[in-house]
Amino acid sequence: MVLRLLGGLRADSVVIGSATDDVSLSNAARIADAWTERGGQVLDTVTWPESAASWLRQARRFTGPAPDAWIVTGTPPGWIGMGRRLVRDTNWSGRRTVATAALADPALISAGGVDTFDGLRGAHANGTAWEITRTILIDHEGPEATGRQPSPRR
Repeated sequence: MVLRLLGGLRADSVVIGSATDDVSLSNAARIADAWTERGGQVLDTVTWPESAASWLRQARRFTGPAPDAWIVTGTPPGWIGMGRRLVRDTNWSGRRTVATAALADPALISAGGVDTFDGLRGAHANGTAWEITRTILIDHEGPEATGRQPSPRR
């Protein structure tokens, strides 16, 4: 589903961002392999810690290659800090970013603040999609994630 969502963005080149835990790193490697097998380019893979003084170095490296889209696999604590830094200091856009299931968490929106993750979308483990619209996490039913009534979670 992550690759399908990227296809909807008409992306060719991506940068993959990951937390440093084993699950996130494994997901990042799996997604990178699948993306390159489809002919896509992975310009860089960037990792970040769950807590940092500023995340500025990682944010600049994440956006520096100017990819068509970004992929994120991580956990809310690190991604909240990274997301805030990205919004403040780079050209990053949640609308050009696809994430894995762990980030479909209302706590992400609460802690990140209004609009920080607006447009961020992702895939649940069951193959359905989710997206963040301002301060609402919307779950889409069905494998195509279109043409169905969304179910908002607050």
